[in-house]
Amino acid sequence: MVTRADIGVIGGSGFYSLLDDAEEIELATPYGPPSDVVTVGRIGSRSVAFIPRHGRDHRFPPHRIPYRANLWALRSLGVRQVLAPSAVGSLRADYGPGTMVIPDQLIDRTSGRVQTYYDTGGAVHVSFADPYCPSGRAAAADTARATDWHTADAGTLVVIEGPRFSTRAESRWFAANGWSIVGMTGFPEAILARELALCYTSLCLVTDLDAGVETGQGVTHDEVLEFFAQNVTRMRSLVSATVQALPEERTCPCGSALDGLKLPFDLP
Repeated sequence: MVTRADIGVIGGSGFYSLLDDAEEIELATPYGPPSDVVTVGRIGSRSVAFIPRHGRDHRFPPHRIPYRANLWALRSLGVRQVLAPSAVGSLRADYGPGTMVIPDQLIDRTSGRVQTYYDTGGAVHVSFADPYCPSGRAAAADTARATDWHTADAGTLVVIEGPRFSTRAESRWFAANGWSIVGMTGFPEAILARELALCYTSLCLVTDLDAGVETGQGVTHDEVLEFFAQNVTRMRSLVSATVQALPEERTCPCGSALDGLKLPFDLP
């Protein structure tokens, strides 16, 4: 009997485990193996599959993460809703460390990353005007507020190529555009989820003020991991509570993202 899951969680930097009593599954995909073995278990009444985005030993830098394999593996297990916690830098002084941002928009500033499943067999143009699931965002924001997080229930995430952090000039430019937070992994993850008709919700924990927001030496990798480690237990609790708050029936537009489109292959 094949193990199934309804909800997928992709853990970011410092978030390498979620489920205590879980089955480990090694999966092959047409795009190679995912970042690590997938663990499948339960949170309350919901069946959940977890993948550490960078691998449990953090071996994959942001531009080398097997994004296509990760999302394909989750869908092949039956996942239709995905939560994606991550560490981000803030571009706004009022979103200090510890703020939970549930973005509603995304800016892609990456380069060279494969960002589609449909690169052969004919063009497939998927709507991406609103990159995140409205139902997932509402559940995450409500849950965060109810558990006393300083919560921003909207905002624009700008995704940079990495693995370097922004220069001070880049950070100031991002902020001047009105963008809220900056990270390295939210794209192409979001568009790949949309191309598989998955609900995708990003839970962004601000770990630092980005380079242009304040004076000083700028953020370091160790500082990000240290702050996230201090909050990882609380973050796991938020993800677990959000999993249970997600709707059991999808009424959002995400599931119909591929309606009317001719796909070059069958989805799992």
